[in-house]
Amino acid sequence: MDDFEARLKSLMLSGLDGDASAHRQLLTLLSERLRAYFSQRMSSTRDDVEDLVQETLLAVHLRGASYDRAQPFTAWAYAIARYKLIDYWRRRRIRVATPLDDVEDFLSAEPARSDEGLDITRALGSLPARQRGLIEDVKIRGFSLSEAGARAGVSEGAAKVALHRALRMLAGRMRRADA
Repeated sequence: MDDFEARLKSLMLSGLDGDASAHRQLLTLLSERLRAYFSQRMSSTRDDVEDLVQETLLAVHLRGASYDRAQPFTAWAYAIARYKLIDYWRRRRIRVATPLDDVEDFLSAEPARSDEGLDITRALGSLPARQRGLIEDVKIRGFSLSEAGARAGVSEGAAKVALHRALRMLAGRMRRADA
């Protein structure tokens, strides 16, 4: 597991320093672990698991600047995955206790086969700036629709519609990349 942590951390640091290939490798390796992690904790469909994988990868991509280079990478990624899972359960009103110390499960989970065609960086980057900004503001930074709309210069209602369309477009691009 120490080798895996070292590899992921090295890829993360290289990605933060501008190495796009290392960033893609990181997201691919991480997606395998995330699929296994979410599958073990959810009785939902493969689509729900894949949605959580993509949400987590998107958060890792967009929040990379918040990663403390002196800390282990997997603990940081695990925290993001755990909160995405808790948010999923909240949206569906599912009550499940999840221990804080199951990071070992995250690290030791057997990788599910990767979807090597997926490239969250490219898919997100292909969205128009306003749509990309709304996704980042609401889904990553945690702004309300009203706040995100104000930042984008549109009403809350227009932000809601635009966000819905952007997420649908992003999901469609990710599905096509998966084919």
